[in-house]
Amino acid sequence: MIVVGLISGTSADGIDAAVVELNGEPPRLEWKLLKHITMPHSSELRERIFAAFRPESSSVDQLCRLNADIGEAFANAALAVIAAANLKLADVALIGSHGQTVWHEPPIKEKVGATMQIGEAAVIAERTGITTISNLRARDVAAGGHGAPLVSFLDWLFFRHATKLRAIQNIGGIGNVTFLPPLSSTEQAIAFDTGPGNMLIDYCAGRATDGTLTFDRDGKLAASGRVNEKLLDELMEQPYLHMLPPKTTGRELFGTQFGAELWKRGQALTLTGADLVATATAFTAESIARAYRDFSPSPIDEIYLAGGGAKNPTLVEMIRARVSPTKVYQHDALGLTPDAKEAVLFAVMAYETIHSRPGNLPSCTGAQHPVIMGDITPGHNFGKLFDMNKEKTDA
Repeated sequence: MIVVGLISGTSADGIDAAVVELNGEPPRLEWKLLKHITMPHSSELRERIFAAFRPESSSVDQLCRLNADIGEAFANAALAVIAAANLKLADVALIGSHGQTVWHEPPIKEKVGATMQIGEAAVIAERTGITTISNLRARDVAAGGHGAPLVSFLDWLFFRHATKLRAIQNIGGIGNVTFLPPLSSTEQAIAFDTGPGNMLIDYCAGRATDGTLTFDRDGKLAASGRVNEKLLDELMEQPYLHMLPPKTTGRELFGTQFGAELWKRGQALTLTGADLVATATAFTAESIARAYRDFSPSPIDEIYLAGGGAKNPTLVEMIRARVSPTKVYQHDALGLTPDAKEAVLFAVMAYETIHSRPGNLPSCTGAQHPVIMGDITPGHNFGKLFDMNKEKTDA
């Protein structure tokens, strides 16, 4: 089965789209990445997305319109990646669309969490004619989970080592880690959000350059500044960092409001813009290393870095210094480019859903039990997919 996976992440800089060929079923699920592209958001759409992140700058009418417009953008990304893979629409069985997260509330004690991803699946299915599976976090949340980190499911399927404990660290807007026990172990995987990823670095880079930069390209700003240890110690007192996993966080905690307070505190300490970028970068590195020290089930043998933060040499070196002597590698060494990873994940999850199989790991998300994920929006090929499953059930 050929499946397209789509996602716009917490940094909201564009849509990652992947075409994946999948065969078999866990634990022997076979996969092949056929094509991956990134379609940047227009500056106008990105501004609207960022406005939707904050209650004071959004409204129900704006959210409604944005839901449809993001659906159009996702449909265009699906069509573009299918064409780039030299495939016809009829060759593709499914689209798995994560959409764009605009709000996420983790569960608190007995209160079930809530999560909202927008990007209308009906628009995607209508424009492409392909059955689309969306809203992939909500069922895990309904089952008492955090709805994240879902990427732990892909890590568990594809990247366990025979004898080594691996940490697979993604650094997007938020950082998340999966601790993968070796194949020889009966232990379950553990996954959670480690804290800020690129989000605060991006904010400080924008403030330091009066909006000229939206991120610290190649870590040059951080490299030119000095980390303020006093401010870093204050940041590391943030209560989320000391909570036991499973746990998730997002822009609601480490977004613009947190960034504004960080900037204000830095000015009070007479720090330069570059110093603040350096300190925000050190905050991400230290929160990741602290999470390893506090929550890894046993000593880590190997660390693999994915996400936009893995392309920031200054951040990577800060992480290496804090986890030494454990070796740190780029995710490419596992055979999958990190740029495509989350898009591949949502293709895999759609594939599992259409085969009536769960797509979450309760040990990682905190859900009460495994669940089949997502909402199914029929395309022109839905009858064929339905018949396929009916034949499997009858057999």
